[in-house]
Amino acid sequence: MAGAVLNPVNSTLIAVALVPIGRTFGAGPERTAWLITSLYLATAVGQPVVGLLVDRFGARRVLLGGALLVLVAGIGGLLAFSLDWLIGVRVVLGLGTCAGFPAAMAVLRARADAAGEGVPSRVLSVLAMSAQTIMVIGPALGGALIGLAGWPAIFAVNIPLATASLVLALLWVPRDEVRPAAGREPVDVLGIALFSAALLALLLFVMEPAVPRLYLLGAAVLLAAVFARVEWRSRKPFVDLRMLTANGPLLRTYLRQALAFLIVYAIMFGYVQWLESARGLSESSAGALLLPMSAVALLAAGASGRPQGLRGRLITNSLALLTGSALLLFLDTKTWLPVLVGVAAVFGLGQGLTSVTNQTALYQQAPAEAIGTASGLFRTAQYLAATGASTLIALCFGGRATSAGLHHLAWALAGAGLLLLTVTVFDRALRKIRTRPERIKDEQ
Repeated sequence: MAGAVLNPVNSTLIAVALVPIGRTFGAGPERTAWLITSLYLATAVGQPVVGLLVDRFGARRVLLGGALLVLVAGIGGLLAFSLDWLIGVRVVLGLGTCAGFPAAMAVLRARADAAGEGVPSRVLSVLAMSAQTIMVIGPALGGALIGLAGWPAIFAVNIPLATASLVLALLWVPRDEVRPAAGREPVDVLGIALFSAALLALLLFVMEPAVPRLYLLGAAVLLAAVFARVEWRSRKPFVDLRMLTANGPLLRTYLRQALAFLIVYAIMFGYVQWLESARGLSESSAGALLLPMSAVALLAAGASGRPQGLRGRLITNSLALLTGSALLLFLDTKTWLPVLVGVAAVFGLGQGLTSVTNQTALYQQAPAEAIGTASGLFRTAQYLAATGASTLIALCFGGRATSAGLHHLAWALAGAGLLLLTVTVFDRALRKIRTRPERIKDEQ
């Protein structure tokens, strides 16, 4: 859990620091958005690679390597030479924080299977809540840190956290028992390279909405086609496309995760910027205003770890995110403060349900021997959504966060919420989620 929270820490603390960092370096939202995008770009590419390393070489080694990278990046963040330097630090943080989630899921799956248990619902819930807790209190904590020591504190906090993760992994995570045959099997380096190049080309195309670069889109499509051909023929592929195409429920779980987090991250970063720039709140005040959102999210996450009733909770999650997106259309700079708090609380319900419910579905739908890679792709879907959210914010707000820009953002998020609700309601496989980690029959 100590390793798994490193990514949400760095995902959320930055939310209230974008405006002061922009003031320091004379940059607007369109440039500071790269502080968000760079981390998710690195993580989206690195997450399935790290998941593969977990499956092949063990969770403990990967956790230790990731924590070391985060420690180095935390020190580098204190050397704020320029905005570009900080963007580079965020790339290193993205790569380092990839380790936590797939390693945690692999440890839990191995322990549950060895003990003959079904879905470890309580532990999955606590794992999700630990990340969820950091995610929801991040803006408030970030505001407090900035108030005490300035925005460099959001980078420095990685030093003690990464150190704790290192120590706890050394003390408590079981030593890796890699099978000799698995250790000798070659890693699909060509598949990894093609996947990374295709994803990078696609993300770079998406991240410049005002200046479409069609050659990047063409390169992404071509690289993806070559990647699919190579992986389909590989005896030990980086991404098992046969497994994915045969597992419709798992693919739909990835889609639900992406759509839900597109809305969550757009609110976490876009709503906070609007509160600071348009509403005129300080960083600490904007973070504190989201505390009710944090409280609702924690309560929802704590109550949603059971495999039973999963479909109903996923539908509730979709409705909450869709409703919150629609409510943004009625906000402006004169809106009563308690109404702003109430809107944030509605998103808190969706945010609290999203991680635990989709994570529980993932645990049951992914094959045990590929849980690390499947978990990595699960997080890649989330980080692609974060990149999309950053692009939407830049496109809707432009040089400054205004109420008109917030309303444009609301329309886009409402569309995503409607699609999320549709995908969830018509997913028949959710009715057959079992209490034991069995493969769900393909119902495409």
